Amino acid sequence: MNDTTTRLRASDLEDSGDVGCNPTENLTMGEVIATRFNRRDLLRGALAVAAISATVGNRALAANEQPAKKGLAPSFDFKEIEAGVDHTHHVAEGYDAQVLLRWGDPIFPDAPEFDPASQSADKQRRQFGYNSDFVGYVPIDGSSDHGLLVVNHEYTNEELMFPGVGVQDIKDVNFSGMTRELVDIEIAAHGGAVVEIQRRNGRWEVVKNSKYNRRITADTPMDITGPAAGHDRMKTVADPAGRKVLGMINNCAGGVTPWGTWLSCEENFNGYFQGKLADNHAEARNYKRYGLGSPAYAWGKFHDRFDLAKEPNEPNRFGWVVEIDPFDPTFVPRKRTALGRTKHEGAAGITNQDGRYVIYLGDDERFDYVYKFVTAGKVDPANRAANLGLLDEGTLYVAKYDADGKGTWLPLVHGQGPLTEANGFRSQADVLIETRRAADLLGATKMDRPEDIEANPATNRVYVMLTNNTRRKDEQVDPANPRANNAFGHIVEMMPEGGDHTATAFTWEVLVKCGDPSVASVGATFSSETTKNGWFGMPDNCAVDSQGRLWISTDGNSAKATGRADGLWALETEGEMRGTSRHFFRVPIGAEMCGPFFTPNDESLFLAVQHPGEADEGSPASFDNPITRWPDFKDGMPPRPSVLVVTKNGGGKIA
Repeated sequence: MNDTTTRLRASDLEDSGDVGCNPTENLTMGEVIATRFNRRDLLRGALAVAAISATVGNRALAANEQPAKKGLAPSFDFKEIEAGVDHTHHVAEGYDAQVLLRWGDPIFPDAPEFDPASQSADKQRRQFGYNSDFVGYVPIDGSSDHGLLVVNHEYTNEELMFPGVGVQDIKDVNFSGMTRELVDIEIAAHGGAVVEIQRRNGRWEVVKNSKYNRRITADTPMDITGPAAGHDRMKTVADPAGRKVLGMINNCAGGVTPWGTWLSCEENFNGYFQGKLADNHAEARNYKRYGLGSPAYAWGKFHDRFDLAKEPNEPNRFGWVVEIDPFDPTFVPRKRTALGRTKHEGAAGITNQDGRYVIYLGDDERFDYVYKFVTAGKVDPANRAANLGLLDEGTLYVAKYDADGKGTWLPLVHGQGPLTEANGFRSQADVLIETRRAADLLGATKMDRPEDIEANPATNRVYVMLTNNTRRKDEQVDPANPRANNAFGHIVEMMPEGGDHTATAFTWEVLVKCGDPSVASVGATFSSETTKNGWFGMPDNCAVDSQGRLWISTDGNSAKATGRADGLWALETEGEMRGTSRHFFRVPIGAEMCGPFFTPNDESLFLAVQHPGEADEGSPASFDNPITRWPDFKDGMPPRPSVLVVTKNGGGKIA
C-alpha cells in the first residue's frame, strides 16, 4: 500500500479496490469464517491462540498444532534467500535470473532501439510494452526450449517514463503536463505482446524475425463476442453495431488454454475515463458499482471514446476477458462477454473430467467476488479450430461460502432467481454487463480482494489469492476472526465436490493466513518450519508447476510497510510440511512481483518485475530522480519494467 500524501497513479489504480464499490449487505468472508467455529470450539483450547483456529481448516490445523517434525524432507529443494530491500533483484543460490525483455526492447527486425529521450507512439508499437503482469509460455511443437511468450502490459507510470513530466494525476497538477503525444505513447505501451523465444546453449533469446511476434495495444481492433455482442449498451458513435472495439486496457493476470490461446484480463478499466454521468442516466448505477468517476489518465482529453460526455457506453466495452491466438498474427482478439464483466485478475482454467473447460476468475476489489465459467461444449484435442468458439457459450457462476466449510456456485443466468426484468435485467447481456450487481442480488460472499486463482490438476484443489482487505472494520472482529484491517491477506483452498469442477457444490479451507508469524497480533498461520525469510504478505499471482506445487508472488511489501521487497515464495500444501513457505526470488526496490509461469518441463520459470523504482514514501520517484535504475543502472536510463527467466545452473528442474 502507498500511504504518501502525493499519490501515484499506479498505486491508485492498483489499490482502487481499497475503496470498495460493493454496497450490499452480503456476508463478508470474515463474517463467514467467524460463524464457522462456535463458542464451544473456541473454548476447547486446542491451540494457544483461539483466533488461529478460526481461520484455518482441519488439514491446516494439523500442520500448525505442533511443530513440524525435524528431518522432514521439503518438496522444494533450494536455499532460500534473505528478505530485505535494495536496488536490484535476488534469486536463490544455484539459479540464474536472466533479464529477457525490458520495456522498450525492439521485438521486430526493423524496430528502433530504445531511446527514452526520443520515444514516440510509432516506436513504442514496435517495442516491448510497459509493466508486464501475466506472463505465459505456449510451446512450439511441445518444446520447453522453443515457444511463444505471451505477456500483458497492464499500465504506465508517466513520472518514470517521461523526462521532466512528474506525477500528473494529482489535484494540483491535473494532467497539465500531458500532451497528445505522451498520451499516445501510453496507449501504445498498454496491451500485450507475443514474442517468439528460444533457448540455445542454456540461454534464452528473442527471435526478432519471427512471423509470430506481435504488439497488441489499447488501439488494436478487437471483436466483441458472446451474449453481450451487439447489445444496445455496447453501441457507440464509432461502433453503432456494438461489435467492434479498439484495444484492451489495464490487463492484469490471465491464462493459457489447452488449445494454445492466451486469455488476457482487463482489470482496473475504470481509471481511464473522464467525466461523470447525470444521476438519472441509464448507466449511472452501473458505473458507480465499477468505480468510475476519478480518472487516473488524461486519455479523455485527446480521445473522445474515453470521455463519458461523448461516448457514455464506452466503459461497457471494457472489463472483459480477451482471447488471442498467438500462432496467428492476423487473429482479431475477441472479448468473450460470456465470462462476465468485472475487474478481472486472471482466467486460469482446467479441463474437467467430462471434457468441459472450467475457468476460475477473481474480481480484484475489496468485498467483491470469486467466479467460475463452465463451457457448454467440450475441449476437442484433435480439432484446435473447434475450440476457438468454446468461450462464447457456457454458464458463469459466483461463489457463496457457507459457515460449515461448504459452498455453492450460484449461476448468473437471466430469468433465474432475482435476475429478471423487474430488477433491470432484460437479457443475459444485461446480466453480464452488470455482473457485479447480478452477483450482489444472488447473495455471493464478499471476499478480501480476490486476485489470481489457480486449479491444481494434480490434486483438483483450487487456490484463491486474497491479497488484503484494509476496510474490514472492528465491529466485524470476534474471537473467530481476529483481523480487522487485514493488511496481509490469506489464501483459500477450495475442493470441488467429487473432484468435478462443474459441480455447484464445494468445500473450502483457509490454507494460510499471511503476515509475520513472530508478531502475535498479526495471527499468521504459517508452519513452524517457516523461517523469518519465508513468511510473506499480500499474495497476488500464483502458479502450479507440473509437480503440483504452489508458487506465490506478492504485491504490497515495501521498505516502509514491511522492511522487505515483494518476490516469489514456494508454499507447501501437502503433508506435515503443509503451510511451510520458502523465499526464492525478490524484486528491486519499489517493484512488485508478477508472473509466474513455468515451461512444461519446469526447467525455466518466467517472472515479471513491475514498476521498479516506484517510491513508497516521501516524494514520488521520477525519470530524473528514480530510487533505482534497475535493470540497466545507466545514467539517463530510467528503471525499466522487465520479464526475467530463471534457470538452474547446470540445467535441471527449478527447485
